[in-house]
Parts: sequence; structure tokens; C-alpha cells
Amino acid sequence: MSAHSFNESSGQQEVTIASISAVTLATHDMARALRFYLALGFPLRYGGEAASFTSLSAGNACLNLTTEGSERTWSWWGRLIFHVTDVDALYRAAIARGLQPDTAPRDASWGERFFHITDPDGHELSFAKSLDTPAQAGVPCPLPADQ
Repeated sequence: MSAHSFNESSGQQEVTIASISAVTLATHDMARALRFYLALGFPLRYGGEAASFTSLSAGNACLNLTTEGSERTWSWWGRLIFHVTDVDALYRAAIARGLQPDTAPRDASWGERFFHITDPDGHELSFAKSLDTPAQAGVPCPLPADQ
């Protein structure tokens, strides 16, 4: 599908969302958050432990971290899902680096193998890989079952 298509009835070009460029998560402690994400293998693009804004690579997109004061609080908002080449290897690496995933890797009914982990600020992350099952061909996003 192209990023733009033409709507014949209105004569105007329709815009299609092509990708996510970046997601920004808040943290109370940049150094702690950055150590967590670096331990998971996210490469540093910009910023660092003393910065108020840091950007990490996530494939063709960015995972940004921004420091918020301790007076700011947040509650559950959802989950970020990252596709990786080897779910089990990343899980083992996370454990070896002292991280504590919420779940062990498992196969889901929607055709992905995944595990969940929560960052130090309470943001839920999932690392997944398609199982390439024929029934899931063409399904672009995980279904809400078996979370």
C-alpha cells in the first residue's frame, strides 16, 4: 500500500499512516531508565544518563525517554510491542543482565512468541517474533486475546 492514495469521489488525496517514527516514555530517573534499556540492547542515539531527553534506536524508529519531576505520576497506559529476531535469546540476555521479565517466553494464539517486562517507571514492554503460522498471514497486529 502506498503512503498516499487518491479518493476519486472527493478528488483529494487520502493520507495513510505509514509508520511510527518514535514513542516517548516519561521517567523519574534517566540514568536508571537508560541502564535498563541499554541492557535490553537498545542502541543509544542521543542524550545519556545526565540528559533530560534521550533517544534510543528501535529498528527504523526511536524510543525516546524524557525526564519528568517526581511530582508527576502516571498509571497504566498500555504496552509497547517490539519485534525482535530471537525472543528466547533476548529473554536469556535480560536475565543475565539482572533484569526481571514479568513472563517467560511463550507462544500466543495470535501467532507470536513473546515475553513481557516492565521498565523501572512501570511502562510495560513486550518483545515478540512472528511464528509465521499460515493462519496469521496478513494479520499486522497482535489480537487482544492471551495477553
